[in-house]
Amino acid sequence: MKTLNIVIPCYNEEEVLPWALGRLQDVVARLLSETGVRGVLLLVDDGSRDRTWQIIESYAHTHDNVRGLKLSHNVGHQNALWAGMEESVDRCDAIVSIDADLQDDENAIVDMTRQMLEGKEIVYGVRKERKTDTWFKRCTAQAFYRVMQSVDKETIYNHADFRLLTNTALKALMQYPERNMFLRGMVRHLGFEQGFVYYNRTARTAGDSKYPFRKMLSFSIDGITSFSTAPLMFITLAGLAMTLVAMLIIVYGLYEHFMGKTIEGWTSIMVSLWLIGGMTTTGVGITGMYIGKIYMEVKRRPRYNVEKRAGGDGTAQ
Repeated sequence: MKTLNIVIPCYNEEEVLPWALGRLQDVVARLLSETGVRGVLLLVDDGSRDRTWQIIESYAHTHDNVRGLKLSHNVGHQNALWAGMEESVDRCDAIVSIDADLQDDENAIVDMTRQMLEGKEIVYGVRKERKTDTWFKRCTAQAFYRVMQSVDKETIYNHADFRLLTNTALKALMQYPERNMFLRGMVRHLGFEQGFVYYNRTARTAGDSKYPFRKMLSFSIDGITSFSTAPLMFITLAGLAMTLVAMLIIVYGLYEHFMGKTIEGWTSIMVSLWLIGGMTTTGVGITGMYIGKIYMEVKRRPRYNVEKRAGGDGTAQ
């Protein structure tokens, strides 16, 4: 019998977790009856400060298909997801990753599994629409995907981190050594036979979003700088544009000089200084982000540390 691990990163999810686990157990039952695949829930506690781990431990004690992994501190969604995938490799035939709030339709997991049984190695969950998002969230998300598609043509529009990976694809992904991770880009570059499942995104049932604007902006910058040198190309083009502007100003200044006109000079100098200063600062900042990523990579620090495990044999470790 094939086994599917459903990897669920959790951060301060005590309000939504009992409800989500009930919904996911229904999906596990459907998986077994409709596809013959056994489902296991692997919950990764990303250093939560509430009762998330206690809830995970409790369910792991009472359900033989629930596992828990507690990280020693908060390392972020992508690293927590990676921890769940590393925990699953060689222990199952495939994994599905889904967020604990279940805004992504958990019932799509059954359709993903069917495509896996038909030979697909990677199955992407793609949102049909974003009607449940706020106007701000919808606009910023759409802008993010458009920017990502402009710098990386393989980016899938409206696909987040809801996907299925077979063990073959998972082992290939585990060979990627980088610490600055953008998983939706990394998975797309694996290749393999791919499938798609389309679903409607729902509103969050309880608790608060774990992706406020600050984190969304940081995640967007990580995605762009991890998979593209487009910002560096922007600096180059901006520098050429500034050179062209400077040449035009020189021609204008010489013309005014030979015509005998008095030029105060203050305005043109100030405009030039502000333009050059702003562009230089921007260029240094963008370059600094890339240097910072190199700095983080060369240190080769572990992505996470595991504090506790629960489940498997019905006990906590």
